[in-house]
Amino acid sequence: MSNFFKAGSFALGAVLGVSLATPALAADKFPKRPLSMVVPYGPGGGSGQVSRAMAQGVTEATGVSIKLVYKPGGSGLVGLKSYMALPADGYNILEHIDDASSAYASGQSKVHPAKDLIPLVVSQITFSQIYIRSNEKRFTDWASFVKFAKKMKGKTTIANVSREGSMERVNLGKVNSHFGIKMQQISFDKGGPRYGALKGGQVDALFEQPGDVRGFLDSGDFKPILTLLNDRPGAFAKVPSMKDVGLKFTPLMRFRGFYVKKGVKKSRLEWLKKAFTKGFKTKSYQTFNEKKYMNLIPSYRDTKGAKKLINDTIEIYKNVYKDMGLMKK
Repeated sequence: MSNFFKAGSFALGAVLGVSLATPALAADKFPKRPLSMVVPYGPGGGSGQVSRAMAQGVTEATGVSIKLVYKPGGSGLVGLKSYMALPADGYNILEHIDDASSAYASGQSKVHPAKDLIPLVVSQITFSQIYIRSNEKRFTDWASFVKFAKKMKGKTTIANVSREGSMERVNLGKVNSHFGIKMQQISFDKGGPRYGALKGGQVDALFEQPGDVRGFLDSGDFKPILTLLNDRPGAFAKVPSMKDVGLKFTPLMRFRGFYVKKGVKKSRLEWLKKAFTKGFKTKSYQTFNEKKYMNLIPSYRDTKGAKKLINDTIEIYKNVYKDMGLMKK
């Protein structure tokens, strides 16, 4: 594991040292009504899935319900803009991913996710893979896919959710450069169309995280042909890793968390921090994370740990963009 992730990891038991007695928090004067959560992607993708799981966990732990409001578009920037227009009253929550950090680093967003926003928890950190259809005949593994991509001379297509400078584009750019291939990256903000594009044959491959396509893996529709980790995780022991194919860069990871705007009243902020920590700890959420392969990398960060993760990520992206010529050195 890279130093980047070691620096933010710590024992789960220590960071969750709060009582889970019920009713744990609902007796507080706040909240007096259900919460609302803006999700800046569609309901079928990873953000939609984790938001539903966390909302269920928080409700189980506190008795307070959460309404999900989906605002897809602009690789997360449409939802972020919509959220920032809402009052900082503690009733409005934001789910977002590492795209908020990369967008700030590139200058596409003015919202600093560790300063203008306050992270309540980061509840998922995971790696990416490249997938193909299991019944694909033109190529069957990474070696034959690279051979196909070279033959296609830039016409190979891969679905993802991305924008210029995103985690997907940075990682795939390094893969393309190493193997001397070019994959056209087709972006879908909504998970359903993204996965449907691969299943229906509209694209040749898919760049995604394993938990998000668990259903397609279990059904046998998709199969991974490359894992963007240096070593093979046990759950994908038969899939080649970066080390196996000669890739030597440090891959950027996907992380997902929950935020409020800066300015929320302190007592309400503390309630929300505890509520989302308790939500993470619930059996239902832990079962969800395990099912989604989110237990392969330490996935929990409290507010302090999340801020460090976000600030470190922003610096990494800034350095990457300088190397790519997207920013002044």
